[in-house]
Amino acid sequence: MRQRHSFIPTLREIPADAEAISHQLMVKAGFIRQLAAGVYSLLPLGRRALRKVETIVREEMERVQGQELLLPALQPADLWQESGRYEVYGPELVRLHDRAGREFVLGPTHEEVITALVKQEINSYKRLPLLLYQIQTKFRDERRPRFGLLRCREFVMKDAYSFDTDWEGLARNYEAVYQAYHRIFERCGLNFRAVEADAGSIGGEGGTHEFMALAESGEDVIVSCRSCSYAANLEKAEFQKRDGQDNGETSTGSPEKFHTPGIKTIEQLAAFTGTEPSGMIKTLLYLADGRPAAVVVKGNHEANETKIKQWLGAETLELADPAVVQAVTGSMPGYAGPAGLASPVLLLVDRDVAEMDHAVAGANETDYHLRQLRPGRDFSLEHVGDFRNAQEGDHCPHCSGELILERGIELGHVFKLGTKYSEACGARFLDANGKEQFFIMGCYGIGVSRLLAAIVEQHHDQNGMIWPVETAPFHVHLIIVSLQDEGQLTVAERMYRLLKEAGADVLYDDRDERMGVKLKDADLIGLPVRIVVGKGIAQGIVEYKERQGEVLLLEPDEAIRRIHELAAAGSLNETE
Repeated sequence: MRQRHSFIPTLREIPADAEAISHQLMVKAGFIRQLAAGVYSLLPLGRRALRKVETIVREEMERVQGQELLLPALQPADLWQESGRYEVYGPELVRLHDRAGREFVLGPTHEEVITALVKQEINSYKRLPLLLYQIQTKFRDERRPRFGLLRCREFVMKDAYSFDTDWEGLARNYEAVYQAYHRIFERCGLNFRAVEADAGSIGGEGGTHEFMALAESGEDVIVSCRSCSYAANLEKAEFQKRDGQDNGETSTGSPEKFHTPGIKTIEQLAAFTGTEPSGMIKTLLYLADGRPAAVVVKGNHEANETKIKQWLGAETLELADPAVVQAVTGSMPGYAGPAGLASPVLLLVDRDVAEMDHAVAGANETDYHLRQLRPGRDFSLEHVGDFRNAQEGDHCPHCSGELILERGIELGHVFKLGTKYSEACGARFLDANGKEQFFIMGCYGIGVSRLLAAIVEQHHDQNGMIWPVETAPFHVHLIIVSLQDEGQLTVAERMYRLLKEAGADVLYDDRDERMGVKLKDADLIGLPVRIVVGKGIAQGIVEYKERQGEVLLLEPDEAIRRIHELAAAGSLNETE
């Protein structure tokens, strides 16, 4: 493509509202533009890069016998009501009515639609197993869209669904797609981990894994072991119960109430009393499906709402508002404690709290706390469990090694759904004995547009992006210094023709611009190879530079030969 005629609106300054480096660089380099919060236009460079990623995804899905289709984004709401997810999905589900008053949703995912389709078309075990996938725009009304393509309200996703006769078949499909995902992310040049995960609103009856790109900008936390292969996201992460949670001499005295005016947080209480947060109890009030519940964890720990929700078997879980806190505790927020709650509620005690000898906690009275509070004596230990997040230094549940925490970007998620949706939608087939059975399903998603942002998060420097060859919008950035120099123009035009014939995608900067502008744009866009045709052509040489390499002075034919070698190796194959 000739850059003179291209739509690549680069910027000199970083947009003020762009937080993540991928957001900054993709806007600055003219890959994306925002239309509304969480809604972006993909400009030509962004679209080309997305097509490269889509090609990788398609190749690997078809390698495992996936068949591509395209399902409607507009879905009847009654499908979601039938599956039981209409209310569970919450405000992220975009809902609307047609002119006849029928309710629809804009698809955030397609479990209901694909199940309805297969129910209609497949009725015999002889037509199974089946693996169907699509690449399509999805819609989720995110509460706080941010970080450019990393968290959007409209985005491109690959979702796949497997249908099997039994759990063994599901295991084979799951493993095939699991390995395909490894190949996809490796080809995209990403440093990633596959981690155990929570199924969330998708649900299911079997295992589930998330694929995480390691990045400081990631909104997810990955817990992994230094000594073995164990890895899980923070919501799912398990750890061994610590022995000896002793926090001092055993308390023999009764709880002592003391005045703490305006002291509402653990940090304030630690400064006020000189007690370490590990010697305190934090009491959190939740509404689980609208009913209040109290959860207590140590002051230096954080509650894990996924674990709490699962223990309670709740569909929804949210922190209680001040009115509920006051009704349950008899005090203003900040003074709740596990002993002497004003209203009887279910009390969940984290197992580390249960091991404490004594602690400081809220007194359920505004401006007061208690000392010498003893678990089991001063409040019930009827419901004890793991209700907290893993922390650095906790011990691995598999090998007792030390756990570490890293940040990551979720790239994809694979689920063993079992019969969750086939039962809800009445989707059955006849087995070899002529008996009706529910389809055994799996679900496999990749955030395709998010992949672009994740690649940039891991591949950039102070000058711009650094695209891996397979995902680069173009492979070669050919730059001519002076359009008025007949020698430069002749060589540049010839190289442009020969490079394209070699199968390379070439962006030819033939703009009438200052060389400094061209070089800055080239570094910003970050294509794998840059070739500059300038004054050196008088001596028969051009500048050849890989994005992070040194400038090499080569004859034009030698530069072309190097590109030919890359093409012959299959790393610069044309994708258009």
